[in-house]
Amino acid sequence: MIIVHHLENSRSQRILWMLEELGLPYEIKRYERNKATMLAPPELKQVHPLGKSPVIEDDGQVVAETGAIVEYLVDKADGRLGAPANRTDALRYRFWLLYAEGSMMPPLLLKLVLARIPIMGKVAVKKIQPMIDVHLDYAEAELSQRPWFAGGEMTAADIMMSFPLEAARSRGGLDESRPATIAWLAKVHARPAYQAGLEKGGPYAYA
Repeated sequence: MIIVHHLENSRSQRILWMLEELGLPYEIKRYERNKATMLAPPELKQVHPLGKSPVIEDDGQVVAETGAIVEYLVDKADGRLGAPANRTDALRYRFWLLYAEGSMMPPLLLKLVLARIPIMGKVAVKKIQPMIDVHLDYAEAELSQRPWFAGGEMTAADIMMSFPLEAARSRGGLDESRPATIAWLAKVHARPAYQAGLEKGGPYAYA
């Protein structure tokens, strides 16, 4: 049984969705954010030294970092939701799998942090938005060419991309001016596995 250490309103919602897609049995240990700081509770440090979520436990292994967990689950499921057989699609798969956290999330997170700083933060946010727009335009162009990020079928790359694009929809300027991305989000949200993971995961502000 896979144990998912799940923090509300966090990246760990993607792991619940993926587990539902794969049909792997799991149990959830829920954690609430500190209401004042919105940080993870100290109890998570008892699971992993970084005190972050998601973290999973499986067969005596403790695995942290969303991307590492996703790859672990792909391997556990004998390649399901993993890289497509087509070489070009496989390259796209690896790119988007890493791009989600490595390139798209940083400016979104920076905007969130700066928006909480009085006066000067609002000025800085205006300079961050063009950086986010570059990424949104890029995703829109790619999704205008194919139904999913890697190609014709949904993969773990789409699961990884869900959080930054949901965050962008919530606070990063993603709207109907980018119809292919909005359609992709609607398609994601309509999946039964996504809805099942959402129901089990609890509060998730970006869905």
